[in-house]
Amino acid sequence: MCDQDHFDDDRLAFERNGLVTRRQFGVLLGAGVAMMLPEVVGAVSVTESEVTIKTPDGMADAYFVHPASGTAPGVLIWPDIFGLRPAFRQMGKRLAESGYAVVVVNPFYRMMKAPTAPKGAATPISEVMPHMQALTEATHMTDAKAFIAWLDQQKAVAKNRKMGAQGYCMGGPMALRTAAAMPGRMGAVASFHGGGLVTKDANSPHLQAAQAKAHLLIAIAANDDERAPTDKTVMKETFAKAGLAAEIEVYTGAAHGWCPPDSGVYSEPLAEKAWARLLALYGKALA
Repeated sequence: MCDQDHFDDDRLAFERNGLVTRRQFGVLLGAGVAMMLPEVVGAVSVTESEVTIKTPDGMADAYFVHPASGTAPGVLIWPDIFGLRPAFRQMGKRLAESGYAVVVVNPFYRMMKAPTAPKGAATPISEVMPHMQALTEATHMTDAKAFIAWLDQQKAVAKNRKMGAQGYCMGGPMALRTAAAMPGRMGAVASFHGGGLVTKDANSPHLQAAQAKAHLLIAIAANDDERAPTDKTVMKETFAKAGLAAEIEVYTGAAHGWCPPDSGVYSEPLAEKAWARLLALYGKALA
């Protein structure tokens, strides 16, 4: 998870096993530029812009992209520890081309504007860890409320349809807490290689998400499951008890961080599987 620097070890192990190639993780990472994602079949034209969102703690910089005409369900994307960068702009735009009004936020706006990781996903974890450690449950909740409220003010966002939130790495618990912060507005929440979803505390993200009525998608990296093998069972039992629709899966062969296309362990086949499950979730819960 993001509390330890496993990326180099994971990258080497998965390269040896033929699950990612040197080209995949090595060609563009130094500049923080993502590999090109597969094109969206039937993609709609989109409008994109850099925006600023007012929160209780200041002004957050973000990227907003949505279909060029009509309205669409709103989606909040919480990036991983490397923050708002080209890879996540690509991911946000791709989701918008699939029919959603998407805001990708800089969760570290209190400290600095994006880019917050000078080398993208190739930035040493030690350089960005302080950014993550400065955030708390309280900032997760207040930011979630501010970002969802901002989305609801946008003409491109459908007011008669539920919203979605998705998070990667440290963004996983933020996405779950978004459901708790805005339980009447959120229809779906997804976590991809999220870290710290299950804790022993009363404010554990999985317990907070269980209080909402959103559909859930939890995609777990194989090596994260090895480090915390009971988390998936705890979440399954908790969400089932709460009567929530939840898809929880360990992705065999996936290392922590496998979804963003600039990650050192990016795996296109497994990332595309996760993306397909995300679209299925939103297609059902945000219809």
